[in-house]
Amino acid sequence: MWEQHGGLIIAAACLLFIGLAWVMGRNDQGILEITFFILAYLVGGYRKAWEGLETLFKEKDLDVDLLMVVAAAGAAAIGYWLDGAMLIFIFCLSGALEDYTMEKTNQDIASILKYRPEDAVLLRDGGEVKVRAAQLQKGDIVLVRPGERIPCDGHILEGHSAVDQSSITGESIPVDLAAGNKVFAGTINGQGALRIYTDKGAEDTLLARIIHLVQEAKDELPPSQLFVERFEGIYAKVVVAAALLLMVAPPLLFGWSWETTVYRAMIFLVVASPCALVSSIMPAILSGISNAARKGVLFKGGIHLEQMGEVSVVAFDKTGTLTEGKPKLTDVLPSGGSSEQELLTLAASLEYLSEHPIAKAIVNFAKASGIQMEPAADMQAVPGMGVSGTVSGRKCRIGKKELLAGLDMEDVKLQAADMLEAEGKTVIFVESEGVLIGMLAVQDVMRAGVREAVMKLKSMNKKVVMLTGDAKLTAEAIGRAAGVDEVYAELMPDQKLALIRQLTGEFGKVAMVGDGVNDAPALAASAVGIAMGAAGTDVALETANVVLMNDDISKIPFAISLGRRTRRVIRQNISFALAVILILVVSNFWGGINLPSGVVSHEGSTLAVILSGLRLLR
Repeated sequence: MWEQHGGLIIAAACLLFIGLAWVMGRNDQGILEITFFILAYLVGGYRKAWEGLETLFKEKDLDVDLLMVVAAAGAAAIGYWLDGAMLIFIFCLSGALEDYTMEKTNQDIASILKYRPEDAVLLRDGGEVKVRAAQLQKGDIVLVRPGERIPCDGHILEGHSAVDQSSITGESIPVDLAAGNKVFAGTINGQGALRIYTDKGAEDTLLARIIHLVQEAKDELPPSQLFVERFEGIYAKVVVAAALLLMVAPPLLFGWSWETTVYRAMIFLVVASPCALVSSIMPAILSGISNAARKGVLFKGGIHLEQMGEVSVVAFDKTGTLTEGKPKLTDVLPSGGSSEQELLTLAASLEYLSEHPIAKAIVNFAKASGIQMEPAADMQAVPGMGVSGTVSGRKCRIGKKELLAGLDMEDVKLQAADMLEAEGKTVIFVESEGVLIGMLAVQDVMRAGVREAVMKLKSMNKKVVMLTGDAKLTAEAIGRAAGVDEVYAELMPDQKLALIRQLTGEFGKVAMVGDGVNDAPALAASAVGIAMGAAGTDVALETANVVLMNDDISKIPFAISLGRRTRRVIRQNISFALAVILILVVSNFWGGINLPSGVVSHEGSTLAVILSGLRLLR
């Protein structure tokens, strides 16, 4: 009760003593009146006074809290007991409400921790063993029953279920998953039991990385907040010096009474304090980070959220970023009187034992098409060219056009191959008994939603480019399909880095999106480095400033928009805070406001900027 509502309990006790003091004053009980006022001051102000004194003596700096307590004590010293007590009460109540609003943001961020599974059912020696999820290691096999939270990152060995992945990907609809599909720790299993092979230890799961990155982001202060905190220390000293000057100058220059002068100086201490200014930034930053985290975009710090709003260019890597990074068979073109089934049977049989990505793409397509592969004999690899062997007694070869150099091919087939290569596809030729029986085309296909994301970025007046080490024809084909403005191909990592610097010099801040080790230098050099969370390498994830947890490119326009909103809200908050301080300071000397109204206006502005920052949670 005390931990959750201690601030409000203190404020209520302070108000009770103020009420009792007022009643005693009405009944001419002067000693009791002062006693209750002192109790109100002690109960409501001791914590702020202690914190302020600690800052003063340990850090040799003035604190806003101490200014408030001094102002209240000054008011009491010249007989304005009620005004000083009201200052203490309102400041105390405001602090409690600020704690509540800030806690809302912290809870939103900390809520990610609840997704961390506690226990797991480990399958070992033919039986089930209940262990802590934190003890799971790579290679363990776990059983997840319907409705349970998945305890590891891995892939399904057996079973089929609809898995709620909203905690990781932000997708509201459960995804149907079966054997071979990846799963993530913290997601919720649906109606089917699953046997899952653990791909990563507990400390390396995607959820563990999310928690680490969010905690890191929460603790890192953006430049605007660091500036305001430095400014606060200087500003507080200026306010104290000005208040001391105001206690002395008016009686000497304008003939004010000492009582009026001290009272006005105390009001000045209150209304000129930079509470609202100090609260203008971090609630907005934390709210923005929290909002992004809920949607699968993790910012490693407030600085990167601010920088995101200033990006002029978005540069994408190709393989694994704009594309899935896994080649897929896209075209099956039989010839020489053979059928698609015959072509696929021979090709998949020859490639069945190969670990090459193109071979896997052919075999996987054949399996998905229900093709029955035949045992291949006399297998022989031709390095850099392809494979030869015997399938069902037929001598066959599969590979590049150069492998079949002595084979007579029709011009129409070569033209078709050239057209496929112009589309950025890799063409594989299949020959049997000296006859070309067909061609297969393989391509690293583009991720879903990439073109829409690129179009949205361009509608936001962002220049979109692609940087890749891939061949020019392939890169240009993907670039056309994605709709990017410019394509830079056949780049080494140092060339990508140089281009990021060149783009920065020409257009301003650049966001680089990548997933591989070769992208790390460019990610580090860009204003905002964005890594693919699921597909990204550890190096890319460590180097980047922002992580897309579900590799969802469509979240980048959202992140830029959120960064712009955050900067706009911060500017609004700072302008409002400074305007209120100026109005209240002027009103103190020309409008004649009293201490309670000054306190209400000052603390009200503080709450207003905090609530304004919380808008970014939406």
